[in-house]
Amino acid sequence: MKLTRRAKEVLGKLESFESEDLKTALDKLAISREELEEHLHPPEDKPYQRKALYKDENTELLVMNWADIECAPHDHGDSIGWIQVVNGTTKQTVYKVKGNRLPKVLFHEYKEKGDVFFSPRKGVHKMGRKGGDPLITVHLYSPPIQGMKVYDLDACAACIVSEECGAWWPEDQSEKISEIKLRAFKKAKKKKQSSVKK
Repeated sequence: MKLTRRAKEVLGKLESFESEDLKTALDKLAISREELEEHLHPPEDKPYQRKALYKDENTELLVMNWADIECAPHDHGDSIGWIQVVNGTTKQTVYKVKGNRLPKVLFHEYKEKGDVFFSPRKGVHKMGRKGGDPLITVHLYSPPIQGMKVYDLDACAACIVSEECGAWWPEDQSEKISEIKLRAFKKAKKKKQSSVKK
């Protein structure tokens, strides 16, 4: 069965959109690289080129073809999801975010072909291709992403982007819904040793 039809059959019949239900649906789709070939487009000057394979009011299934450029740190708004590495290897960096402060790196990890990993609500991460093999990933989100926040760590800023923009700082003003100035984390001050005279 063709992938787009299979996606409609599986995702269109979902009644629950909890994380494990989405993971089960993605596993059931059993997407191969071969059936994605017709949906892959060159990423050009962006970190990736994406194509929607299926979308309704509850779910969104995307394929991404990656360049040799990391995307910007970003969240997925109020959506949760699963990311499957269909080909290649990605380096994922996960951040901790507190209020309107600059995100801090929590850890880096590598995900290879066949790996599937969770994307939590409001979780901030960035991804990029590692190694010489093409990086192709499939992303299943619920609900479809809206209000994605993208971070520019050098400028100490973030912005909410439109659905047309991906995980990069928008070049077109129409893709920027709002911009937020961030505060850098303050370095912890060393406590002064108080000397008590006896």
